[in-house]
Amino acid sequence: MRVLSTDLLAFYRDICSRPLTVVDLETSGHKPPRSRAIEVSVLNASLKDGILNQETYLINPGVSLPYMITQITGITQEMVEDGLPPEEVWLRCLPLLEQGVLTAHNVGFDYPFIRSEYARLGISFYRSKSEQFCTVKLARLMLSELPSRSLPNLVKHFQFPVGESHRAEADTMACWLLAEMLLKEIANEDDEAVLARIGQQLLSVSDAAKIIGGSQKAARDRLDAAGVEPCISQRTGTPFYRRVDVERVYWQKHQLSLS
Repeated sequence: MRVLSTDLLAFYRDICSRPLTVVDLETSGHKPPRSRAIEVSVLNASLKDGILNQETYLINPGVSLPYMITQITGITQEMVEDGLPPEEVWLRCLPLLEQGVLTAHNVGFDYPFIRSEYARLGISFYRSKSEQFCTVKLARLMLSELPSRSLPNLVKHFQFPVGESHRAEADTMACWLLAEMLLKEIANEDDEAVLARIGQQLLSVSDAAKIIGGSQKAARDRLDAAGVEPCISQRTGTPFYRRVDVERVYWQKHQLSLS
């Protein structure tokens, strides 16, 4: 699906006026339903009212924690075994999660786990794309100059006053502080200024092709023909293109097709 800068601006301007439900999960692995949630924090807030509440729970899903998870999170098997049963936690969280725009730093990770945990309880939990807000995606748009948009690195960069990363309460608070900061910038800047920042986003060849249309090779050929110089990743050698340049090539192609 082609998403242009003006579409993104409209989406985030709408998000600025809506209540947010910020969530972070720590899990026993990477993918549900095989892996389970072991900690969850839910924070309800809005730009208008600030933080309204935050609830955090350790969960005992009755699984063994891999050593790697304990190393990353600091959550031990003993801590999980002292946690609440999943059905109690998720029923408590349901009224909170059903309101506002579901917000997370990589919502594509947390949302499937939430759905899986509710499915175990026979509850269908669904939020449409318009009801989901990913702060990773927003950070890539608004903070293109930073070398990393991982939450721990953003916490360090902006010195957010939160606890240790990779714990649900601290990460949820960090996600909210990031969302609040970036959304306020969008709300307080005019369209031209926001679009200029969005235009600096670096896109992969695959993402550029989605905007320009056609295959990745065809998109790259069009970018080369337009004299667009790629930015080469120092770490991987992968080419990336500024969104503003990609959209310029798209509009050139679009105008030619209309003539």
